[in-house]
Amino acid sequence: MIQTIDLPQYGSSTQHVRDTLKAYRNQYLLLNLCGREVTVTEEAVERMKQCAGSAHAGLVYSDYLKTMGSDSIVPAPLTDLQEGSLRDDFDFGALVLLTPTGIEAYLSFEGEEFKTAGFYQMRLAIQRSLPIVRIPQPLYIIAETDFRTSGQKQFDYVNPRNRDVQIEMEAACTEHLKLVGGYLKPGSGQAVDVDEGCFPVLASVIIPVRNRARTIADAVKSALSQQLDGTYNVIVADNHSTDGTTQILSSLASQDSRLVHIIPERTDLGIGGCWNLAVNDSRCGRFAVQLDSDDLYSGPDTLQKIVDKFHEGGYSMVIGSYRMCNFDLETLPPGIIDHREWTDENGPNNALRINGLGAPRAFYTPVVRSIGFPNVSYGEDYAVAIRIAGEYRIGRIFDELYLCRRWEGNSDAALSPEKVNLNNIYKDSLRTAELQRRIDSNLNR
Repeated sequence: MIQTIDLPQYGSSTQHVRDTLKAYRNQYLLLNLCGREVTVTEEAVERMKQCAGSAHAGLVYSDYLKTMGSDSIVPAPLTDLQEGSLRDDFDFGALVLLTPTGIEAYLSFEGEEFKTAGFYQMRLAIQRSLPIVRIPQPLYIIAETDFRTSGQKQFDYVNPRNRDVQIEMEAACTEHLKLVGGYLKPGSGQAVDVDEGCFPVLASVIIPVRNRARTIADAVKSALSQQLDGTYNVIVADNHSTDGTTQILSSLASQDSRLVHIIPERTDLGIGGCWNLAVNDSRCGRFAVQLDSDDLYSGPDTLQKIVDKFHEGGYSMVIGSYRMCNFDLETLPPGIIDHREWTDENGPNNALRINGLGAPRAFYTPVVRSIGFPNVSYGEDYAVAIRIAGEYRIGRIFDELYLCRRWEGNSDAALSPEKVNLNNIYKDSLRTAELQRRIDSNLNR
């Protein structure tokens, strides 16, 4: 019989984790990460043990089933761990099996002492030296207790109430990056001369859109109402809309020459592809500034604040703060998303742990042209942001600049578990690629 103990994924100190594992040295140990009752059979545990042995793994986890009420049982598939799966909220499910070699891998490591990041530190230590294996079949059952939508859960890590925990998670991730060679030293980001070169305008607001007849006019008018010491335009990449969006844009463009309405020749573009089309257009300005087709700038000075920030520090990217709201502009939880976890000293490293960097995002056009966006409609901004963070300086504005309006058709308000998994797999793959790029870059210095 393999011993089962409770060990929360959040809230376990380094000392508690180490003391627990020392008591079970040279044994297999089943960890209950959720602290709730889990229905698991001896056969299932033996299956985990067999998979651990064949893969020479340090930790094994599996898919599971969850009860959603008295009558409903649904599958809960998980995702495979990648080298870049550095999120502290990586979903291992409710049970993980630690192997004797996995326990030893952690106990032989002497790292920083944490009050709450003990489990995260432990799994990173195992991840550095041994496989962590997922079994893609449900091996246990647990009752679901968190019925929030994906859109509500995704901002837990920026909730101020979780700040102390997040500071520790950042420190644990930074510790890991130093050990694997992916750490970026403070001040290593390259400054650029943002006044070099000739551009048709000082700034361009970039709006990719497809089928947003309800919101596109508001977004464009918000962009055109900006007051800037210099010229600017608004470039809308209209990705073959079929709901009247194209006609609205044509009408607006006929009234204001600053609106550049582009319809791609290609029909295979995602949001990233539309961004590439816009920033490589000859009419794009020195700075390319994001505005989603659902959203608004908070005031007419947003563009000026962003341009001023670029000139402060030779930044290649500037990121602001936004407020979640409904269509009446009433604040929705969690309110202001300002990503104050960012610091100039360690932000580029922490960017590989968190799932986003904020909005609105703005780019020094020559840099973003050289990097390019992946032609996808999720994570395209994160891909560019972590790439820029790995080489250049990023400026942050912690004041509200942007209104992120949520409505019933919003694409990421309530995703299916399968879609959440696909999104997480993709962002983990971006982190994996960027981590390896940084390791290679450090080796070549």
